[in-house]
Amino acid sequence: MTAPATPEPLWEVEDVSTYLRVPVQTLYQWRKRKYGPPAARVGRHLRYDPASVRTWFADQSQAA
Repeated sequence: MTAPATPEPLWEVEDVSTYLRVPVQTLYQWRKRKYGPPAARVGRHLRYDPASVRTWFADQSQAA
């Protein structure tokens, strides 16, 4: 029997900023406009599922 796979850690705003190569402030503006990769609040912090960020990015690439 194999052990369950460990999920990838959630990304912080800075991680998404680095991945997408956009300023952190841009991510906050996108969130206010209901655009950009989905994020969830954990306490007062935003966290992103890396798989969701990659999927969002792929969808944007196809739409262009």
